[in-house]
Amino acid sequence: MFRSLRRMLCGVAAALLIPLGAGAQTALAAEAAHDVAAAAAAGAGYWHTSGRQILDAAGQPVRVAGINWFGFETGNYVVHGLWSRDYKSMIDQMRSLGYNTIRIPYSDDIFKSTTVPNSIDFSSGKNADLQGLNSLQILDRIVSYAGQDGLKVILDRHRPDAGGQSALWYTAAVPESTWITNLKALAARYKGQDTVVGIDLHNEPHDPACWGCGDTATDWRLAAQRGGNAVLSVNPALLIFVEGVQSFNGVSGWWGGNLMGVGQYPVQLDVANRVVYSAHDYATSVAQQSWFSDPAFPANMPGIWDKYWGYIFKQNIAPVWVGEFGTTLQSTVDQKWLAALVSYLRPTSTYGADSFHWTFWSWNPNSGDTGGILKDDWQSVDTVKDGYLASVKAPGFPATGGSGGGDGGSGGGGTASCAAAYTVSSDWGGGFNAEVKVTNTGTTAIGSWKVTWTFGGAQQITSMWNASYTQSGAAVTAVNAAHNGALPAGGSASFGFGGAPGGGGVPSVSCAAA
Repeated sequence: MFRSLRRMLCGVAAALLIPLGAGAQTALAAEAAHDVAAAAAAGAGYWHTSGRQILDAAGQPVRVAGINWFGFETGNYVVHGLWSRDYKSMIDQMRSLGYNTIRIPYSDDIFKSTTVPNSIDFSSGKNADLQGLNSLQILDRIVSYAGQDGLKVILDRHRPDAGGQSALWYTAAVPESTWITNLKALAARYKGQDTVVGIDLHNEPHDPACWGCGDTATDWRLAAQRGGNAVLSVNPALLIFVEGVQSFNGVSGWWGGNLMGVGQYPVQLDVANRVVYSAHDYATSVAQQSWFSDPAFPANMPGIWDKYWGYIFKQNIAPVWVGEFGTTLQSTVDQKWLAALVSYLRPTSTYGADSFHWTFWSWNPNSGDTGGILKDDWQSVDTVKDGYLASVKAPGFPATGGSGGGDGGSGGGGTASCAAAYTVSSDWGGGFNAEVKVTNTGTTAIGSWKVTWTFGGAQQITSMWNASYTQSGAAVTAVNAAHNGALPAGGSASFGFGGAPGGGGVPSVSCAAA
């Protein structure tokens, strides 16, 4: 909702918030380790649905636990932040934080020959392989690298043009025929590249869009069937993500968030087991809703979610993906809302992939009414916001092609072994951020890893994400988190941390695997 606000290129002041207890997160990580390790190899190939679950090509359940990275739908015609960083470093960081899927919004403008992506920094070797490419060619590079990193991609038709969102899937300037043509073009472009697992047909249909009313000009459910079948006619292996509307039978909610009509009017496609329903849900930093002022809040929220979209999952009708949810977290109401929603989505440690799917809004810090996982410098992580999501993160997926699976050597026989590479990502004198990439260098899967090093100076770790640590003097031991301990042969995971003071060299690191 209020997409014009959420796309504003403006800084969002960082709020001082109380993070989740580190002890609780550590206990959760330990509890989740076994379940997450067991599912770590899932996700290969194209996916399909079975009841409320999404299954991979081998029939193993998977959980989408991802992030939105917007920009292709704006006048930049490319993901945002490339004016600050190399695209590969951001995808690596997403993976290191435990996100396994990227939802990438686009507008139909990127299919025009006259469209030229802009605001990309090529200095100091950044984004060097994107020079001279158009928007679709840059999207190709992002999809390819994401797959090498073991991330999946969901493409989201967000707007008919870069000028703004539309209530319906077509406008006077962009008719339904153009929408269909471009959906088919994307399906053809990535056919055989199973990094792209599906397409979100249109973002946030809202009034006068209806569900089940039978008017072909406004019935989004009928349009989704036409669009979905067009995609499947080109690549029948793709998932079709269908968002809700705003109003059904006089009951209104968030744009795209009302799926009350699915029970009576399900989306029926020519290929079975391809529909995933998608809801959007937001907090007060986006807009007020009546349920936020209910005296029972936040205990009333599960009932609200059940009514609008949760029943689809609970009645085993189809999988449900919360494609967008986010907040600045500046108000107590919003903090309670996010904690309640994360609990409702079902913790991975308890339910595994038998859970709701999700992609958080957003990676970008320049979303005016929510902010992002990254802070305004496009480098630092909002560890408080990211911490709320820890319990619903899920394993990454097998890497697809390329050389992005890691930089380790080969191990001997079935011996568990790993290597670690330490990189300083930023250093401002008073402090620094670093990332450590762990690679399974053996020929057998590992269930956990531990990295040790000794600082050469007085450096002290101040925070760490995607691993837990102990420090005694200059000696540091970091142990995997629940979602990234299990690595297939050749697979990799990353964790990051902040420390102080800066100015130190890169220490030698050792890795032990089990």
